[in-house]
Amino acid sequence: MHFTKKWIGLLIFMSAGVSVEIPAVAAEGEVPSGCAPSGTMLTRTTLYFGLARPAGTIKERHWKEFVRKEVMRRFPQGFTVWEADGQWLRADGRISRERAKVLLVVHASSPAIREALIALVETYKKAFQQESVLWETANVCAAF
Repeated sequence: MHFTKKWIGLLIFMSAGVSVEIPAVAAEGEVPSGCAPSGTMLTRTTLYFGLARPAGTIKERHWKEFVRKEVMRRFPQGFTVWEADGQWLRADGRISRERAKVLLVVHASSPAIREALIALVETYKKAFQQESVLWETANVCAAF
């Protein structure tokens, strides 16, 4: 992969809501030695939302409405969104490219948050006729 100001990747949208779970280095709430003295073990979830659909491209105003109605209510503690360009190899051997919005949420690991993420992905797929949303999850040391 090549990283520039805008992320260009080969894996965007190949997976239908797959979450990769990485075992924690420390128990929930503990601060591992590499995270001390001011950090806390949290989970970072990154979702890649494609902007192409059968009826054309998802407009910016529709994306903003989705964020306001769906993302903000599920993650009021905060999140980050940026634009990306994605590329992947289709089953027929052709290259496809697509604009995307990337949503990053740093959060505590809990069943309730996982369910909120699943609901968010399913809502997006249904609302915008998407086959998939790439989902990646990692344990991180974070300090605010």
